[in-house]
Amino acid sequence: MSSEQRRIVNVGLIGCGETVQVAHIPTLLFMRNWFRITFLCDVSGATVKHCSESIPYEVQTTPSPQELCASREVDVVLIASSDEYHVTHVIIALQQDKHALVEKPLALMQRDVQAIIEAEKKSKGNVMVGYMRRYAVPFEDAIREKIGGVDKILYARVRDIIGPNSAFVLQSGTFPKKFIDFDQEDGTDKNNRAKEMVKTALETEAGGIAVTEDSTRMWRLFGGLGSHDLSVMREVLGMPEKVVGSSIGFPFWNVLFKYSGFTVSYDSGIDDIPRFYAHIEVYGMAKTVKVQYDTPYVKGLPVTLHISENVSM
Repeated sequence: MSSEQRRIVNVGLIGCGETVQVAHIPTLLFMRNWFRITFLCDVSGATVKHCSESIPYEVQTTPSPQELCASREVDVVLIASSDEYHVTHVIIALQQDKHALVEKPLALMQRDVQAIIEAEKKSKGNVMVGYMRRYAVPFEDAIREKIGGVDKILYARVRDIIGPNSAFVLQSGTFPKKFIDFDQEDGTDKNNRAKEMVKTALETEAGGIAVTEDSTRMWRLFGGLGSHDLSVMREVLGMPEKVVGSSIGFPFWNVLFKYSGFTVSYDSGIDDIPRFYAHIEVYGMAKTVKVQYDTPYVKGLPVTLHISENVSM
């Protein structure tokens, strides 16, 4: 199909913060033969205005997710609002039979995931979580290498150690801005939602874990940065049988996952060194396959596939 014949997908964005300004809007504009931004939504009017000015044509704007999702000018809803509102906004999109691409985490507790599943069953739309690491071409190649070339997995490692996002944002050339012109009630609602979600997740769904500053922070980290790591681990290796060890703390944490016949070491942390060190590596006796990721905030940095093999064996 030629570019002239291809149907362009109209995209509405809910949430116009840093990730949208640095990653989503520039990417959608680069892919203008496939997508067209038609609607922006955020509780901050100044944020919406700033984002609309970065788009070289007129777009509609609103503070109302319901209005955006109901618009005939929107085919797909990209949800990049604060984590506490992902579920609400996904369900609003599904109720309008719109497809939804939602930033991670999809939800912070099992109850909300189930609510999305039920809403999707009743909708003509579908939901996809933005785990972009799983769809990188080198990652897909690595899965084929792992399946076809590593006879028996002996060990695997998942690592994600990164510095402050600001170091990468400054190199992105996108010059994002943060505004605070939202109502106090919006901030209060966001905080109340966060507390209720963490309390339900830890105390009820996770078997009675005490809600503390440390446990809350780790839950949010696993749902944020950690969700990318655990996503690629599941895609390559499947679900682990159990956890056999852990050292959960901040700013670094480690987990040992037990699979049938091998163990996976998951190491992650955040420090002040401006680096992005993220990879998954699978070890066999005569072959290792590694996928190395770089920051998505700087356009053009490659995802690389590294294969080490003893071909004489």
